Amino acid sequence: MSVSPEDRDLIYALALDNAVKYGGKPSKGAVIGKFLHLRPEYKPRVKEILPVIEEVVAKVAAMGPERQAEELERYRHLLPERPARRAEEELPPLPGAERGRVVTRFAPNPDFVLHLGSVRPLLLSYMYARKYEGRFILRFEDTDPRTKRPRPEYYRMILEDLRWLGVEPDEMYYQSDRLELYYDVARELIRRGAAYVCTCSPGEFSALAREGRPCPHRGQSPGENMSMFDEMLAGGYGEGEAVLRIKTDLSHPNVSVRDWPALRIIDTGKHPHPRVGSRYRVWPLYNYSCAVDDHYMGVTHVIRGAEHLVNEEKQKYVYMHMGWKPPVAIHHGRVAIPDGVLSKSKILAGIRRGIYSGIDDPQLATLAALRRRGFRPEAIRRVVLRGGLKASLMTIDWSLLAAENRAIVDREANRYFGVKEPVPAWFPCERELVARPRRHPSDPSRGEREIRVVPEEGRAKVYLERGDVERLSPGTQVRLIALGNFRVAGVSGRGVELEYVDNDVERAKREGLLFLHWVPRSHSIRLDLLYPGRSYAGVGEGNLLSESVDRVVQLERVGFFRVDSVSGGSVTLVYAHD
Repeated sequence: MSVSPEDRDLIYALALDNAVKYGGKPSKGAVIGKFLHLRPEYKPRVKEILPVIEEVVAKVAAMGPERQAEELERYRHLLPERPARRAEEELPPLPGAERGRVVTRFAPNPDFVLHLGSVRPLLLSYMYARKYEGRFILRFEDTDPRTKRPRPEYYRMILEDLRWLGVEPDEMYYQSDRLELYYDVARELIRRGAAYVCTCSPGEFSALAREGRPCPHRGQSPGENMSMFDEMLAGGYGEGEAVLRIKTDLSHPNVSVRDWPALRIIDTGKHPHPRVGSRYRVWPLYNYSCAVDDHYMGVTHVIRGAEHLVNEEKQKYVYMHMGWKPPVAIHHGRVAIPDGVLSKSKILAGIRRGIYSGIDDPQLATLAALRRRGFRPEAIRRVVLRGGLKASLMTIDWSLLAAENRAIVDREANRYFGVKEPVPAWFPCERELVARPRRHPSDPSRGEREIRVVPEEGRAKVYLERGDVERLSPGTQVRLIALGNFRVAGVSGRGVELEYVDNDVERAKREGLLFLHWVPRSHSIRLDLLYPGRSYAGVGEGNLLSESVDRVVQLERVGFFRVDSVSGGSVTLVYAHD
């Protein structure tokens, strides 16, 4: 059984794909397995096709990584597409879940935007609600108008982030609209003897708590506490002079759990809330409002980071005192993003100092920055699914995120030539040349792009990448992609002198010539390339002007970029990944 040319090309594509994925060394076994899966008719005579596969694998292994990637672009269309699966189908079962009865929530504080560290609880909560045909709630936890003051723009930006991720809440709440509910529950807790008003200073109470001793106000009658709580609401106490505490176990091993504060006074004359102004003075703290809302909103499952284990311990006292059934709490491990800037204070300080251009600066790990760089929501979902509900630390590595995103944008991104650090090159030429590379190597239906090289005084002038020029020496041959094979006649401070040899692409492949991207001076535009922490004023082919903002394109041999702006004769591109 001989191997047809079409099937030999498929083996070549499979070997290239395996090499690019696994560090440049294709696995013969993996190629055999995938080929026989796609072409089962070869199984009875597998020994006869082994030499062909071994030959192809050896050929691919001898290539450099750049050449492997370039060849894969030309043969990728032969590879089968992986069938798409709904992300929700890949989730492991949710403990205690019943179809149609699962209610989850995501509760951001609108004092800043969302970032990569936020997406794990957000996406898991949303996807589980969809998996079990339940409800997903978005709840803005905006009850700290002083220390973590909500800002109107962040409410809007968080909603934009959710829309971009494809998250559609079934219900949406603002805790700042629910103060009267928190007061009603507080009064019930007081009536039940489960809460009391404390006027100790923070230092005094902390000293007592550390010793496991009761606050002197703990023994007040419900009537006394009710009067003092009404006085808190009426303005009889100033900021910091009184809090409502939940009675807990004074011998609890975690001191912070002992009679923790539920409501406190904030001077909203000095610190007005952006939504309700100075209408309220008594505001709930996180653990109190969270427990009350989860109950009244019918939340059945709370998915959050392991750092909230102590909060769960605190909240269970509200449930116990009120006779409520607590939701099932699932605590996943922390999310680590190496080299990712997530700190609100550091980001805002960096913006003030000019280190970052804004919350969408490419250096940051905010969702706004990822969106600007051309990352796709599905790539983020895929990375989050890898971690699932595991309690161990989850590391979102940039290379992993880039790999998932590349698999998505590769098929949609048109190809162009662009040079980051241009160096002039020239060769003798008397007539106009036209290169016609495909807009996409594996999608002929998109057609070709036309790149014209107009000679000037008997020479064609192009730009090459500085990094490529540093590898050149007189006498070596290179291929300018889609234009021809050239001999390097000389390299100097002025640039590179080339001599045309031929346009035999098969010879260039066979002899392993260096394939170079290039831009003709006669058909060039300015490219502003924005990288994390660095920018370049490069040049690109004029066809880039036909692209629209938000599209992702690939500069061949450079990387994937999102089109940030198209203006006049220039294009601004934001780097996504290689």
